[in-house]
Amino acid sequence: MSQLFTPLKIREVTFKNRIFVSPMCQYSSIEGLPTEWHMVHLGSRAVGGAGLIITEATAVVPEGRISPDDMGIWSDKHAEALKPITRFIKEHGSVPGIQLGHAGRKASTAAPWLGGKPVDEHNRGWQTVAPSAVPFGDYPAPVELTKGDLQLLLTEFKAAAVRSLEAGFEVAELHMAHGYLLHQFMSPLSNKREDEYGGSYENRVRFPLEVAKAVRNIWPQTHPLFVRISVTDWAEGGWDLAQSIELAKEFKKIGIDFVDCSSGGLVSYAKIPARPGYQVRFAEEIRKNADIPTGAVGIITQPNQAEQILVTGQADAVLLAREFLRDPYWPLHAAKALGDDIEWPVQYQRAKR
Repeated sequence: MSQLFTPLKIREVTFKNRIFVSPMCQYSSIEGLPTEWHMVHLGSRAVGGAGLIITEATAVVPEGRISPDDMGIWSDKHAEALKPITRFIKEHGSVPGIQLGHAGRKASTAAPWLGGKPVDEHNRGWQTVAPSAVPFGDYPAPVELTKGDLQLLLTEFKAAAVRSLEAGFEVAELHMAHGYLLHQFMSPLSNKREDEYGGSYENRVRFPLEVAKAVRNIWPQTHPLFVRISVTDWAEGGWDLAQSIELAKEFKKIGIDFVDCSSGGLVSYAKIPARPGYQVRFAEEIRKNADIPTGAVGIITQPNQAEQILVTGQADAVLLAREFLRDPYWPLHAAKALGDDIEWPVQYQRAKR
């Protein structure tokens, strides 16, 4: 059996393989509720054999959505609507995961096929918020969050974690990457606060760690809690690998189980050297220096490429996004390429050979 198809156990949850579906926004929700599209999109990746399927970034409050068409979990109605999806994923041997987040200053934008630019209150948009009143590129300026706002947000993250459990999710991932709210606190390029939540490294990571601790206290000890971070801003004077390693050490102390290692997204002028596997070294460095399981992401498309990442100890799992958009059954095809004999859904077995 290849390493890619060797099961991975974290706490009391066993993933049948190390192929994880990255969160991918679908811009197809109605008032934050999942639709039939989400059932087919997420369910087909379970049929396709992925070990873990993580929903798109799911907002803990309405104004935390990236777009008006993004998914949310700010009410019990949202949790109830997600139950059929988590049930289907489990029935087909995969683990359902949810990514909890808040877009901060990058919220209130149109779907990509509608231009992807900020939208105002007349076009279903809203006033954005952030650690500081510093806009992203040419976006409208956000309103700086007060300390009282932060305490309310902490409550909303905890409530979202409770609803996620009720909805049937077995893994939660906190979104601290790609220039969204928690990442905005971490980077000195977006956090210009002068209170205990800004300035020094310790102050800038204070709120992300408060969120992580609060959700870890809600999330059962039997269930894994992941965090996705942008390991570097790819910009001078910004968040970087050295700070990410230190933060990962703090994550481990408070019971975070896995760091999903991405990069970028904080500033519009970042120069990102995108190429196959360009972010894998981040997962390797954090795994080695913080002694915590990691996931590798970023233009991972080939089975042998994914296998090599795991065999060489660069990461504990690989997360695919666009490749899963191209091929929902990538794990089934990868197993064949690597010579592994894995179970196919009984409805599809006549096409296995």
